[in-house]
Order: sequence, then C-alpha cells, then structure tokens
Amino acid sequence: MTAPDVVPQGTCAPRARFETDARILSLDGEWAVRWSDSPATAPDDLADPDLDIAAWDRIPVPSSWPLHGHGAPLYANKRFPFPVEPPHVPDDNPVADHAVRFDWTPGGRTLLRLDGVDAAGTVLVNGILVGTTRGSRLVHEFDITDAVRPGSNLLVIRVAQWAPTSYLEDQDMWWLPGVFRSVAVLDRPAGGIRDVRVEADWTEGHGTLRVEVDAEDGEARSVRIRVPELGLDLAPGETATAVAEPWSAESPRLYDLEIASAVETARLRIGFRTVRIDGVRLMVNDRPLLLRGVNRHEHDPDLGRVVPREVVEHELRLMKQHNINAIRTSHYPPHPDVPALADELGFWVILECDFETHGFEYVDWHGNPTDDPAYETALRDRMARTVERDRNHPSIIMWSLGNESYAGCNIAAMADEARRRDASRPLHYEGDRSSAHVDVYSRMYAHPEEVAVIGRGEEEPLGDAALDAHRRGMPFILCEYAHAMGNGPGGLREYQELFESSDRAAGGFIWEWLEHGIRRHTADGREFSAYGGDFGEHVHDGNFVADGLVDADRRPRPGLADVAKVFAPVRLTIGESAVTVENRHDVVDLSHLRGVWSLDSARGTFDLPGIGPGESATVPLPPGAQGPGVLTVAAVLADDTNWASAGHEVAWAQRGAPVAPAASSASAVPERGGRGIHLGPARIDAVTGRLSLGGLDLAGPELVLWRAPTDNDLGAAHAAPSSGHDLDPPEAADWDAAELPRLMTRVLGVDVEPDAVVVRTRVAPAVFGWGALVALRYESDGDAIGLHVRVDPDGTWPCTWARVGLRIHLPFTPSVRWTGLGPDQAYPDTGLGQRLGAWEATLEQLRTDYVRPQESGSRAQVTELEMTDVAGSGLRITGDGFAFTANPWTAAELAAAAHPTDLPTPRDGCWLTIDFAQHGVGTGACGPGVLPPYRLEPRSVEGRVALRLLP
Repeated sequence: MTAPDVVPQGTCAPRARFETDARILSLDGEWAVRWSDSPATAPDDLADPDLDIAAWDRIPVPSSWPLHGHGAPLYANKRFPFPVEPPHVPDDNPVADHAVRFDWTPGGRTLLRLDGVDAAGTVLVNGILVGTTRGSRLVHEFDITDAVRPGSNLLVIRVAQWAPTSYLEDQDMWWLPGVFRSVAVLDRPAGGIRDVRVEADWTEGHGTLRVEVDAEDGEARSVRIRVPELGLDLAPGETATAVAEPWSAESPRLYDLEIASAVETARLRIGFRTVRIDGVRLMVNDRPLLLRGVNRHEHDPDLGRVVPREVVEHELRLMKQHNINAIRTSHYPPHPDVPALADELGFWVILECDFETHGFEYVDWHGNPTDDPAYETALRDRMARTVERDRNHPSIIMWSLGNESYAGCNIAAMADEARRRDASRPLHYEGDRSSAHVDVYSRMYAHPEEVAVIGRGEEEPLGDAALDAHRRGMPFILCEYAHAMGNGPGGLREYQELFESSDRAAGGFIWEWLEHGIRRHTADGREFSAYGGDFGEHVHDGNFVADGLVDADRRPRPGLADVAKVFAPVRLTIGESAVTVENRHDVVDLSHLRGVWSLDSARGTFDLPGIGPGESATVPLPPGAQGPGVLTVAAVLADDTNWASAGHEVAWAQRGAPVAPAASSASAVPERGGRGIHLGPARIDAVTGRLSLGGLDLAGPELVLWRAPTDNDLGAAHAAPSSGHDLDPPEAADWDAAELPRLMTRVLGVDVEPDAVVVRTRVAPAVFGWGALVALRYESDGDAIGLHVRVDPDGTWPCTWARVGLRIHLPFTPSVRWTGLGPDQAYPDTGLGQRLGAWEATLEQLRTDYVRPQESGSRAQVTELEMTDVAGSGLRITGDGFAFTANPWTAAELAAAAHPTDLPTPRDGCWLTIDFAQHGVGTGACGPGVLPPYRLEPRSVEGRVALRLLP
C-alpha cells in the first residue's frame, strides 16, 4: 500500500524544552476561525498572503472547538467513530481554518512552535506552506525564516478533525479537535543554543554531570555550563563530579543549570538520580521503588483538552496530599508544564508516547499499525518527539511506548528509537504480554490472586523459553488497576499488601485520576456532568469516561481518602501503651514528620523516631493518650512544603471503639387494641406488621436485598462493551435476572408473646421459588423499642445479595448525626480513609452525586444515629455497629436516572435503610469484582437496634 499520511512534513528535528532569554512571542489569544464541512468543501485560498480574515468567526487559542460552539464532543473508549479502513477517514470531516496576524522583526532563524494540534494541521505563513503536524499531543516546530517578513504576518493553521493519524490516537477520552496547546514564534539567534541534553547521575553521595549542547550554528565551543550552587563550570561534553544531594520523588532536590553562549542563556532545573533495574527490582539511586500511582489524563469540564496551569498545579498538589507518588501520563505526553511541576513537587513519572490503536480489536487487529511496516517512520517519529522534549526531567523514570496497541514489528522499532535517544531509562509497554522489547512486565486489571502469582515469579510460562526467562526476570507493575468509576474502588488494601510483600512487584497506577465530565445545564439552569451519548453520538461508551478519584472540577470522590490511607508511607500500629512506627518511604527518613494524638477532647504530640526507609521502631504513648475511648495517632508534616502546610496529615491510625448505648430491656407488655398491638411507644399493625412509633408512621420496616447498581455492579459491559480485559461478570445483571429489585412480601404471622411482638414475613420475587424468611422481634422498656432482626435464605439463590437491610420512611427531611465511621461513606471493601468519631450532615451531604446516580452514602460501624427535623424532633437509633443510608429517592428512582438532574424533585421525607450486612463494591467496572471476603452470599443474618423518639 502507499505509505499513509501519518508523518509530519517540514518540521524541525525534535529537541528539549528549556527556558531561554532569546525572544519568544506567544500567539495565544483570540484568533479568527472559519468552518468547513470537509476538506473537499474548504476554500482553496490559504496561499493568498493577503487573505481577508476580518469576517471570520473568533475563537480562543488554545481551545477545543466543540466546546466553543462548533460541532460536539464525542466519547468512545476504544471504538473508532468511523469505518476502520486505514488510512482513510470519512468525507464528513469538519475543518477549521485558524488564523492570526502577528508583528515580527526577524533576527536569526525564526521558528514557529505548535505544542498541540488535534488531529492534524496544515501550516501556512503569509500564504507559504511551511509544513504539517502529525501527532496531536506532540510538539512540532517549523523553520519559517523564509516565510516571515518585517512587520505584520499572517499565520493560518487548517485543522482537520479526522486524519490518517486518528488510527494512531484511539485513547480512552473525548475526541476534541482544535489547536489546544500554545502557539509561539521563537527567535533563534546565530550562535544560540538549539538543544540541550543533560546527563545527571547520582551515586554514593556524588552527582555526575555531563551536558551536550547543539548550537544554532553547529559550533558550541564558546558555550559554558554552570551549576553555581555546586561551583561547576564546564564545557559541553565535559564530565564533572560534585558532592550533591540526590533527586527523588520524596526529596525533589533540584539545582539551577545555566548554559550560556555569547548571544543566549538557557536555564534548566536538574536533579541528580540514576534509574536502573537490579534483577526483578526497579531502582532509583540504589533504592527500590514502590509506585503508588495514578493514571492522569488532561481534561477540563469547560475547556476540554485545555487545562489552565493553576488547575494543573492544584491537582498535582492534591495528589501529593493524598500520598500519590507516581503518575503515568495516559496515554500521551502531557502539557510541557507537567514534567517541570513533577520535578518540583516530586513524582515518579512514566511518560507515555501518543500512541493507541485499540479500535482495531473490533476487526481482529487486521491492519493494526503496530504491525504494519508502513507506519514505522511515523511511530519512530512519535517516540523521538516524546523522548526529546522531556528527556532532561529527573521525574521521568521510564518511557512508555504507548497503550493498548497489541503487538507487532513497530514495538521493536519504537523501543530501538527510544533507547537510541536515551539509554538511561527503562522502557514500558503493556500491550505485548511477551514483553520482548521492554524492561518491565506490565499488566492491567490483573486479579489480586494473579498479582500474587506474578509477584512470586510463578506466572504461566511463555512458549519461548528464552523470552519467558527474560520476562520472568523483570520487575512487575500494574499500569492500570482499581478502576475508580462511581462508587469505589474496592479492594485497594489487598493490592497494596501484595505490592509491599513482593520484591518483584513495583506497585501500580489506579485508573484514573479524574472524571472527564463536560459541564452542561438543563433548560431550567441546573448543572450536570455530561458523558458519552449526551451529545447525540451514535457510537459512544456512556459514562465510562467518568472514572476518577476526583471529579472534573478536581473535587475529591470518597475513594481518594482510601487511596491516601492505603498509600500512606508511614504505618502506625497502636498498642496498649506504645505505637509501632514503620517507615515505608522509598528514600527518606522520618525527620520531616512529627507525631500527634487525640483522645476525646485531649490532644498532644509525641516524637517520631528518625528511622530510615524500611525500618520500624516502637515509641511510648504519653500518659494522656492512654485510657478508654477512641485514640487517634497521626504523623504530620513538621514544616511547610511546596505541596502542603505544616501539620498536614500523612498517616493515621485509631484504636478503640465508641461505646454502644445499652439495648432496650424487655419490660413492657404488649397490649391489643383493635387491629393494633401497642408495645411501649410503638404500635404494630396486627395484619401488616407495619410499625408506628408515637405518631411517626415508619411505612415499614421492610426487608431490602437490592441497591441502585453502582458502576462496578453494572460492570464494563454497561458502558464499554468488550473491554478487552478478563473481567468478572457484572453483579447487577445477576440481580436483575433473579428479580432481586422486585421483591414482594407475604406476612406469615404477627405473634404476640408475653414480652414481645414477632412479625414474620416471607420476601420473594415473582417467577422463582427462592426467597427470604424474615423475623422482626420487638421488645420495649416502655420508652424505646428494641428490634431483633433475623433473615434466612429460603431456597437456593443464584446470585449474591446487595445488602440485608430494613427500610423505613421518615415523613420529614432530617438533619443527621451519628457516631461511627465518617465523615464520608464506607462499604465492606472501602471506607479505609474514614475514621471513628461523632459526625453530622444534612441529607444532601450524605450522598455522593456521581455523574450517574447509584448507591452511595453508607455510613458504617454506627452505634448511634439521630435523624431530626427543624424542631429537634425525630428518631434515635442505637446499636452495636450497623450501617445506614438515607436518601430522598428510592433505589428504583436512582437506578432509573441517567444524571442527578433526571431524579424527581425531592419530596419532604427520606428513605432510611439500616443495613446489617452489605455486599462490597469491588472494581468491576473494569477490573476484578468484589473479592471473596466482601461478597454477600445469601446467608443467615442477625442484628439488633433500638429505636427511640426525640426529643
């Protein structure tokens, strides 16, 4: 076949990004724009140097044009939204001509720099074609010296939404065309600095520096390289050694590097560190690493692919504050500010090439560019641009060849290109499980059982013995795991324990950091987060784009607190009179932390030992921290950092439990009165078993075994069919097939005993014979009602239960106070970041408004719950560790809504569910389902609570 148009034309050789005092003119701002339906209908007038753009529309640059009134966003996880016939794309291919005038006084060479054009650009200056871009998230520079003129100049970039390169850029994200990163004109003076390559290694207390410099005129003899803080002054290519502190994600020590020629001075921030692989261990500066990472896309709810710098700074600090130490730049090189910020704040970074061909899975990988020699030049070019722009950043410890592009000859070519340009970093690629051309064995969404096997080096062998030995001798990482979609992810602790117990397992990256919702409003002005299908797309993958530890505005989801707890680099274990402290940092000791404690209203501090990484010690607790109650100890920052203030909590632990209030005694005698049975403050309907407490009709209690399915309950098939991963079957489908959401109740009896009333029911679905037998035993001391619940399966259920709970209705919208885990939600396999205490919230604050409504808001290990109206009246429920949810909507109403704005207007009142058992949430949206310890198989469940009217 003819070589596809996937290689940029007219571009300069890729080079590093660095600060310079040479002249740079930013062209960011308002541009003129003209729309065409396709390249065939676009005007053929771009060669006119005096092209009149006055009547064109206006658009900001950088921008994604579907978010500025033209076209619409389109989300697909991996399916191409056009026929798979590479390199062809549809004739229906929107084109936007972007144009801007700029004033320029030529000096030396003049370059035009485009940091990001999606999908493909044709670039003209004063009507002269200077080149094309091919690689949406890659830098392209053009020498426009012969095209610019003194004074006013016209730059036009014709951008096509689809191009042959779209087959190489099938990442799991919105398709958003536009000039979405900065545009600048650069003066390159003769004798200036064209490129800089820094080698800054560290070993045994010394930094070794070597800097290569390419000068604009090919002569770098007059260039000097200086590191003033270290007293270094050397020539290009010269090697020098100095006593220096190493760079690490935990101690990101940077030095200012200055490269000066007679006409230009360039500046970089460098860090001394050496990355290597020692057997099955990933090492930096001779310390093994444990990557506590997240995958990070670039997205803004209003601007699309354009993310303001202040937002980037905020989100990276938020990561640090939640003990995240590593970033995989899924699935492309990020904005050039990101590696620099990672250097400053401290992250281990796997930087990924702009390459994914996932949609070829739907044609059995036939024609996959990964294995087509016609694409080798293009893929080598993409790898070269990835490496050269960011090779001087110490935070980058690994290059990734791309994502989910299967296997083929071009993986070897890309690996060769990366190593040729930078042999100092290992290579990563998950799509070829043989791992023949890379340095780490990487997997996605492997079940913890498989992770344990791989960690021991006992995985299934490859057919090729030499290749098997090569892979088995590599470090292992999970480049994606714990799919953070909706309520979840569950099972984080199990993964982390496996990572920490294996030399081979170097950790992993949660999928993912943020949801990609796009802000939209209903006709009456209510805001919601739009996802796939909300813009009229035919091919889309629904809310699978909304899978993050933070929402699109970077507001934490409950799962982020779990991540902070599980990733904490300090482990605290409280004994009777002492705390055992384990340092789980990779590099630093604990001298940057101090200990604090609280017990009821008492507060104090204690000294943390300055132990090194991997060490542990036991320190005594102060006398005030010893005694009954819930004791909390924490390790906090001793001083301010560039990512958090002194006092920020890094790790914490608790011991003890809230004291459960005494249960109601059985001293009151039931009394019949017509159809009702009176017991203390309660009235129980002798026919239906319905409970009223004082004048409060509770419309129950009724057994509930179902919940509004979470994204993890629904599984990957709900939003993204054929995910390509080995996934557990979705729970929600089994629940629905077993009619779990539609149970009916039959009263078996309302029995009066000398000191109790027992309501017996059978709850079962239509069609089938299975069900559950329920016994509610009411007792009273004359003031409160004690309720003993027993639920037994009747028949053989074909599925798990979502919960074993009792639902009642409160005829008012309550304020809520509880003693138990809080302040946020907890399920059997989540809630690791919640702590015991006394909490309060409004009904609205109890729930999490995920982009698709679902089960949320359970508070666990509760011993006391108060639901009160504005006058302070209401209901108090006590017990020895139940869970509750409270919601103005039924589970059926939640399950039927596509967005929170689709829910009915809340009525006055709420549905309260008291749970005595719950099914975990897992990570089944794209990963393992609920792990065995957290599965609620149908079984006998018992529980006790006491109900009391307030005041």
